[in-house]
Amino acid sequence: MRHLLFLLLLAGCASPSNDPSPASPTSPTTPTNPTDPGTVGNVALGNGQPGIVGIAGIEAWDKLIATEKGRIKNWNTLFLHQSVGQDLEEGAKANGVTFDYFGPKDLVDKGGEGKGLRGGIFVDVGGIPNGNPYEKIRVFKEAALRSKATLKIAVFKFGYADVLDTNREQVKTAYKTFVDELRQQIPGIRFVHMTPPLVYSTTAEEGNAAKANVGQWMKDTFKSTDVVFDLQAVETNDGACQQSNVPRICQDNRASAADPSEVNGVDSDGQGHLGKKASQRISKALLYAIYQVGK
Repeated sequence: MRHLLFLLLLAGCASPSNDPSPASPTSPTTPTNPTDPGTVGNVALGNGQPGIVGIAGIEAWDKLIATEKGRIKNWNTLFLHQSVGQDLEEGAKANGVTFDYFGPKDLVDKGGEGKGLRGGIFVDVGGIPNGNPYEKIRVFKEAALRSKATLKIAVFKFGYADVLDTNREQVKTAYKTFVDELRQQIPGIRFVHMTPPLVYSTTAEEGNAAKANVGQWMKDTFKSTDVVFDLQAVETNDGACQQSNVPRICQDNRASAADPSEVNGVDSDGQGHLGKKASQRISKALLYAIYQVGK
């Protein structure tokens, strides 16, 4: 009898516990736990890879694993633009990457909420409409300097009404001065330059030739030091869409009745917004450009 009681006691002591093991906790995915395999990955900036990101950036983004895509969500980035930029932001959001709103007097680092991507339109941030590239440069510079302690990546985008034959050389000079000054005032800042968006019309008044000229200048000037997102190459399907040797946005990329812009509706020929489906595809190349500058 004593032997039986001893065996029963021994079996009870050997039974596994129902309590969770303290050696295997579930860690949340947060900026302070960046290596969790959920979505974030390593949030630290790497050395980056200068160069030009065009239409191949779409497939390159698709091929990234989720943790690598998630890295850019925590990089302090300022993206200021106007309406085509809104199309790109909406497209990025559909791809799982959100640019949090950036308004007047805002700072890039969200403080207690963590770090990340910020996007704003010039008319909100500084009351600047399209057609005034120099004031856009001023507003971006002021916003960047407010955040100089935390800003890591600058993404400036001209509007399609900002660059014409009458001002293309002045725009180049103003933009180069802006970039050089920010490099001096915010040591270590990185740039994603963006070729100006095109419109559908190829008349001289609409300025697609001038926009293409400035875009080529951007690539020649910055490709060895920064990343250049060649929006024009993506819009034209690598130069397939042109008229009389002047490039223009392709019909399948522009905001049309078949694919209206989520923000801007249907375009006239003198406009250059992106369709909703096109935005979702094209924005992947922008996201990859940001990834390249910080990887």
